[in-house]
Amino acid sequence: MSAARKLFAEVLGTALLLAIVIGSGIMGERLAGGNVAVALVVNTLSTVGGLYILIEVFGPISGAHFNPAVSAVMAVKGLLPRKLLPLYVIAQLGGAVLGAWMAHAMFDVSILQLSTKIRSGAGQWFAELVATTGLLLVILRAPAARVAAMVAAYIGSAYFFTASTSFANPAAAFGRMFTESFAGIAASSVPAFVGAQLAGAALAVVISNVFAGAPVAPEVQTEPDA
Repeated sequence: MSAARKLFAEVLGTALLLAIVIGSGIMGERLAGGNVAVALVVNTLSTVGGLYILIEVFGPISGAHFNPAVSAVMAVKGLLPRKLLPLYVIAQLGGAVLGAWMAHAMFDVSILQLSTKIRSGAGQWFAELVATTGLLLVILRAPAARVAAMVAAYIGSAYFFTASTSFANPAAAFGRMFTESFAGIAASSVPAFVGAQLAGAALAVVISNVFAGAPVAPEVQTEPDA
């Protein structure tokens, strides 16, 4: 697979992921009538389904990272050529902004926006560290055939068990700066989120090294038709 195809897959996949996250946030707000819990449920369910499909579709092409923290860990682990890491990150950041604009266009709102939604505090920063550590551990430890389902399920759960609603992705944090919707985050809040995410990624590498050589869950075996 050529580098150009991989990078295009990362741009398109990240754009679609952010369109899903932001678009479902806008739809959730409109359906919820002010009920934040309902909006979050709509946002979560859409993200879980969309993320699963995107990983299945783009995984064979680029690895379906859509996330600079994931790409960095893959480079450290030797699973992504290090010369491609900066290009992957640029593709993901660009795709994230494109995804925000796509969501706005679909819902007929102003394309160019900047979020003013402050997300700050030690609890949210720690939540991002936990969310990102868990995400990377799932990716590193999951059987290959189950990665898409397990990652989607983990992110869906983390939407509710983390105080930050589990961004766990520097590209997502970057893209969500450009929307004044339910999913937005103010630019002033992004550096601390990204720092926590990168710390979580580093912690995941350390933990995965501790478990090096330990067996993963076996692949599901299907019985042949009689």
